[in-house]
This record gives sequence, structure tokens and C-alpha cells, in this order.
Amino acid sequence: MKVTGFSFIRNGIKLDYPIVEAIQSILPICDDFVVAVGNSEDDTLSLISSIDPVKIRIIETIWDDSLRENGAVLAVETNKAFQAISEDSDWAFYIQGDEVIHEQYLPIIQAAMLNYKDDKKVDGLLFNYQHFYGSYDYLGASNSWYKEEIRVIRNDKTIYSFKDAQGFRKGNNEKLKVIAIPAFVNHYGWVKDPRAMQQKQESFHKLWHDDEWMEKNVAKAEAFEYEKHVSQLTRFKDSHPKVMDERLKRVNWKFDFDISMSKRSTKDRLKDLLLMIGINPNYQNYKLIGRFKK
Repeated sequence: MKVTGFSFIRNGIKLDYPIVEAIQSILPICDDFVVAVGNSEDDTLSLISSIDPVKIRIIETIWDDSLRENGAVLAVETNKAFQAISEDSDWAFYIQGDEVIHEQYLPIIQAAMLNYKDDKKVDGLLFNYQHFYGSYDYLGASNSWYKEEIRVIRNDKTIYSFKDAQGFRKGNNEKLKVIAIPAFVNHYGWVKDPRAMQQKQESFHKLWHDDEWMEKNVAKAEAFEYEKHVSQLTRFKDSHPKVMDERLKRVNWKFDFDISMSKRSTKDRLKDLLLMIGINPNYQNYKLIGRFKK
């Protein structure tokens, strides 16, 4: 079984992405790795080159900055990396620049890939998500956070990144048939120095909206005010992946949230009720056909 990891990144240093940790977190179970490095304003290219020159292959890309609707450029860049994967790979393991996998899940992921390698009914593997917010001590508790997404796909070039690169489709807009696995992705996209987070907000919204929308909706500020943008969090009580150790030591800002003050919205309460009676109201960009038990 051959597994190729793939990702994309641009301005990874400027926007403080844990892209090195993201790649390192899955590299042990990847035979090789393709990274599409976009035209950056910092030294992202050298950063990626320094990780593992043997396993990692870089393709340099130019982002189409005119694609400012629904994050389409993110899917375009994802597809560039995926299409560069060699035909002899069985699986493609996708990781975004702010996602990290705990080492405890690598044997489970590897076992699932091996188990379904020859089962062509299975297009991919579905992961659970936990979204960190403000600091490495808090998780988003609202149902507005997506709970699951596909991160391992079969190396079938009819598969493509969908919309803003959160998930995948194949052929004529067909949802992938997936197996859910008991593994989590740690999403750290909302954990940064507040100054870097503000830069990300100003930069990232440009991928979805025009200048007029940006002017009306994205505040000009020196630092992002986390407290103003969240209503419900819970304490994180487990361990972070080991590849995150050095990043955690460099934390230079303080964020505290009184979880007793969390406010559950009417929409969240309704979703909770539906889930209790067996109805999943959340958006599902896949067809679940089974679950892998470790």
C-alpha cells in the first residue's frame, strides 16, 4: 500500500499557520508528500523545503487572486496538489495548513486504509473534528462548527476538491462514499496571536468577498478580539499532538473564557433535539456507508 500526503499553503509564516506541524503529524504514515506552495510574501517556500527533502515534493503555484467567491481558489490549489500525486499511490491523505493529527490516531488511520485498499466501493475515510478557539485550552462547542470531514481519499483523479476545499466530490458532483473512522483532526485555525489572526481575517475574507463587502464587514484593527466573536466554548482536557509542543511553548498571548457564561442558541438547542431522536441536521458532504472499528 502506498500513501501520498498532500496540502497547499501560501504566506504560511506571515499568517502563522502550523503548516510544518500539520505535515509532520501525518508524514510517518505517508510514503511521500506533495505540497503546492503558492506565490508568497514571506519565506514559506524555504520553510516547506526544510521539513523533509526526501519525502516532500514541492510544486510552485500562482494563485488566481481574481477568484473571490466562496473560497474557490482554495479548491483550485488543493486540486493542483492532488493531480500531482503519482498513479501508483493507493490513497491520498489531505491535510490543511491549520490541521494537525494526534500521533495516537496514526495506527488507526493506517489500519483503515489497509483494510479498505481494495474495496472500490469506498472513496474515502471520514474524520471527526475538534475546533480550537482563542487558545489551545478551549474548543468550540456550538453546532455551527462542522463535526466531520473527509481527509483520506482514494487516488482516483475523478475526485476533486469541492467549493472552498473543505471536502471532496467526484465525477458529476457526486458525493463520496466514505467510512467513518475513530480519529480526530485538531483544527487550530482560530488559535493565533491576535495580531496574526487579524491579518488572517483581512487576508482570508478576500477569498470569499469583494472589496465593498470587505469594507463593510471586516474591521480594521491591530489585533483580533476573540471575545467578541464567540458565545460557546468548552475546556479542552486532553493532550495535544507532540509535534505541537514547541508551538505551545511559544504562546505569547492570554485568552480566558468563562465557560459558565456560554450561551446556547435556539438553533443549537433545536439541533441537539434532532440529534437526540436520530436525525442529523448538519450539512453532510458525503455518503456514509460504514464505520471502521479499531
